[in-house]
Amino acid sequence: MNDTTQSRSGWRWLNVLITVLICGAILGGAALAIQIINETEPTAQTLEATRKSAALVETVTVKKGTYSPTLVVLGTVEPAKEVILSPRVSGQVTKISPNFVPGGMVKHKNELLKIDPADFDNAVSIRKSELAQAEASLKIEEGRQSLAKKELKLLEGTIEDANRDLVLRKPQIASIKAEVSAAQAAMDRADLDLQRTSIKAPFDAQILDRSVNEGSQVSPGDELARLVGIEVYWVMASVPIRSLNWIVFPEGEEEKGSKVTLKNTDTWPANAEREGYVSRMIGELNQRTRLARVLITVKDPLALGSKDSEDQQAEKPDLQPLILGSLIETHITGRPIENVIRLKREYVRDQDTVWVMKDEKLEIRETEIEFRDATHAYIRSGLEEGEEVVTTNLATVAEGIGLRKYQAESNGVDEQVETESSEETSD
Repeated sequence: MNDTTQSRSGWRWLNVLITVLICGAILGGAALAIQIINETEPTAQTLEATRKSAALVETVTVKKGTYSPTLVVLGTVEPAKEVILSPRVSGQVTKISPNFVPGGMVKHKNELLKIDPADFDNAVSIRKSELAQAEASLKIEEGRQSLAKKELKLLEGTIEDANRDLVLRKPQIASIKAEVSAAQAAMDRADLDLQRTSIKAPFDAQILDRSVNEGSQVSPGDELARLVGIEVYWVMASVPIRSLNWIVFPEGEEEKGSKVTLKNTDTWPANAEREGYVSRMIGELNQRTRLARVLITVKDPLALGSKDSEDQQAEKPDLQPLILGSLIETHITGRPIENVIRLKREYVRDQDTVWVMKDEKLEIRETEIEFRDATHAYIRSGLEEGEEVVTTNLATVAEGIGLRKYQAESNGVDEQVETESSEETSD
């Protein structure tokens, strides 16, 4: 038993010794690996940096000049000429022009439809015969008057002056002349009614609606169609009252008011626009919006190439037609404002202040703004020509904080972090 116990104890110590040697080998290998890594690892680059305190900004240099503001408002397209076509005589429609359809274009005095003229032809014939009969009666009576004059010479001195007119048949002549005049008027009226069986366009027009067909029985007062003139359209624009002083209104019929550029971003191509001019101010406010109304005139609204717009079409051959009743952007060029600085509205801060960069520091300036349009503010005082206005939005705004121009520090010359110590490298 003692030999067996001693043998087991010897093996136990041998196992412990082997385990210790293995652990020592592992630790030695790990220490050697760490030493090799430390000796072969490159030395990190050492940077000592300080952040600048000045804010990086963009600026724009302002200058004084004379500028025309642009008033951007909405307008409604309306016809300058509109008429409900009605007949002036009764009858049956026997003929309709191929262009007399909704959307059709017709020229001045083009025949649109024809009413059966048969009854009116008969009426003209009757009136002509009545006129001829009256004229014949007049000639007979004039012959009788000639004989009466000869008889009066034979009886000279025996007839009183009061009876001379009767002897000379003057009342009879006057009566027959009146009959001739009445017959002539009746014939003219019959001839006029015959002409009115042909219904013609009152001006160059587009047909919007038609409510008659061949075979329809019509009479005076019936609505046949609705026509609008195609030479000129109106755009009725609503403008704030305070903006009226900046719009030029013509003083005479031949003069033009403020120039207007029309745009329709919903349906027209991106660069498409039309040109018009302010014509009138409507002397009544819109009761719902309390806005003033301005009348704008647009020639050749359907871009048909009329004589008045040849120059315009040569410059812009892709003119877009105006659609009646549509809403359209109207950009009205206002009166020139002299000796002001024009600045984008987003660069004007709260309470009409402007951020100015001077001597690399921020100045907060109060300004006097003459007028604002949709995109710009026109500054009368508070800025001087050549000064630099900060266009960058700053997180911290305080009078006198340091500023740096982004334009002068581009191309990697200046960074937010500057290296103040030399680089240390090792292999």
